[in-house]
Amino acid sequence: MAATTRGLMLNISCLLLFLGSLLPGALSTTFTLTNSCAYTVWPGLLSGSGTPALPTTGFALAPGESRAVEAPSAWSGRMWGRTLCGTGADGRFACATCDCGSGAVECAGGGAAPPCSLAEFTLDGSGSKDFYDVSLVDGSNIPVAVLPQGGSGEGCGATGCLADLNGPCPADLRVAGPDGAGIACKSACEAFGRPEDCCSGAFAGGPEACRPSAYSMFFKNACPRSYSYAYDDATSTFTCASGTAAYLVVFCPAAMSSLKSSVVSTSTSTTPALPHVNDTVSYLGRSRDAGSGSGWQYARSSSQASSSAPSPFAIAAVAALTWLCGSSAGRHWPLLSPS
Repeated sequence: MAATTRGLMLNISCLLLFLGSLLPGALSTTFTLTNSCAYTVWPGLLSGSGTPALPTTGFALAPGESRAVEAPSAWSGRMWGRTLCGTGADGRFACATCDCGSGAVECAGGGAAPPCSLAEFTLDGSGSKDFYDVSLVDGSNIPVAVLPQGGSGEGCGATGCLADLNGPCPADLRVAGPDGAGIACKSACEAFGRPEDCCSGAFAGGPEACRPSAYSMFFKNACPRSYSYAYDDATSTFTCASGTAAYLVVFCPAAMSSLKSSVVSTSTSTTPALPHVNDTVSYLGRSRDAGSGSGWQYARSSSQASSSAPSPFAIAAVAALTWLCGSSAGRHWPLLSPS
């Protein structure tokens, strides 16, 4: 009798653990950050207000190195690449570009100091879609691309900036390092602070009031799928059906010989490879972050139901749990399918 009771309790415990692994908290989307640059990059990561924190907010990537980060369901936030970093005599860690001000490799809630190229995401947003873009609204420091791995939906395709803009950057936007070489390129808003460049004051409210400038068109012509100014939505916002894609964030993507084939093979979208020139910009009404010239917080779906795909780790954990519990009860349960 005691053995039967223990077996029953074990089965119940295993069932509860199995069901718990299927709850929204156990679901996640995988971001793989890859450094294809010839130098070390220190990614920074920032979660949006009211969204769950990531397991890390900053780390180093040597040339050719990758690291996967699991994001909780319904996460939103930004990722960027810091460059020319080191620890000073005062013991504080700092970077020449995109520094987050934490004094450490982990950004710990600090945002990127402009100029900075930003990869922005909102998972499980309006219409049960993942929204993502690469923004140069705050300037640029490093080429960045976002490639959905898998994914479905008409707007589910690669985006980003393949060009290194530090060399051709206009002189009045250029940020130079100690040796005089360009290390970043400011936005006109950062460089001049004028309302017409920042889409603020009388120039706020939409593209009718704030038009692209010659400076923003420098970014747009070089990187036609990236955000070039605050109301550059139509050619710069991309979406995948929630729960259908993982995301590859690549620094210096032009160095990847397989980039074009990756764009074709990792998404079911018919979106073509990144074009060289595209100077069409318009407004789709994306809500803007009040604290920044670059908005990235998209409206959530009304249901807030999680539809993110289980991570490979979660699937493996459930499979191991299933095998273990099934074996101890004298039978095997079917494994959870990732689909």
